[in-house]
Amino acid sequence: MAVPKIHLHARSNSLPSRPHPVISQLDEHVGRIKDSQATSMSTSIGQKLCGLQDLYDSVDDLLLLPATKKVLMQERHKKYIDGFLDGSLRILDVCNTVKDALSQTKESINGLQSVIRRRQGGLDSEIRQYISERKVVKKAICKTLKNLKGMVSNCTFISVEEVSEIANIISLLRDVEETTLVVLEFLLSFISVSKPQSRARSWLLVRLMRYKRVASLEEDNEFASADAALESLISSKASKTDKFQVEVAKHQLKSTESCIQDLEEHIEGLFRRMIKARVSFLNIFN
Repeated sequence: MAVPKIHLHARSNSLPSRPHPVISQLDEHVGRIKDSQATSMSTSIGQKLCGLQDLYDSVDDLLLLPATKKVLMQERHKKYIDGFLDGSLRILDVCNTVKDALSQTKESINGLQSVIRRRQGGLDSEIRQYISERKVVKKAICKTLKNLKGMVSNCTFISVEEVSEIANIISLLRDVEETTLVVLEFLLSFISVSKPQSRARSWLLVRLMRYKRVASLEEDNEFASADAALESLISSKASKTDKFQVEVAKHQLKSTESCIQDLEEHIEGLFRRMIKARVSFLNIFN
């Protein structure tokens, strides 16, 4: 069955009357990711990462369709295929940056928690070490966020003259690539407590700003809350005197640790599905 045609550069709200079920699934998953809402920012991001997992399952199904294979194997479409393969590697690199940031932050939290359990006072040097380690993580994330700008493959833009099966497939895959990058950018910004910038007009940010959920990522952000609690201890010297503030910091660290655990599970699941889809892509040409 030929892949149904879809308008390029903008999603169509009215698909053909009898689209392949895989096409419908892809559209549904993208819509679900856009519309997902939750009681907290980290839960919302977790839901979007789960949505991306489902999305890549559908991409894998799309790549296994005989009609898709037939279209992609045509030599004249090689430039588009190479572009998406390069793009998938770049997105996997972004996922690795997320995984490293989460792992390094969790390690720093575990080290600080261990010190706090052993003693209630005299934590200044350990807290400063944690803050220093967080700065290293934030610097790496900042570099990745800058590189995200314009990352969507240029080759995915098809000329008006080339309205064919490949155009429809490229339109679908471009939506997947765009959606993935938007969610990953927001996740990186969430971890580093910074404002997303490279895709400021994206549907995700527009929606969040519309509901006034993000004037700053410091609101409803476990990473920001832990950073603030620890910096408060340093600035007020409460790490030596105020047991209540120490308990607050312990609570915030525990909450952040739990958040990291959830995000690690989501990003690992997404990473595996992205690898699977890439392998299916490569198998078409073997």
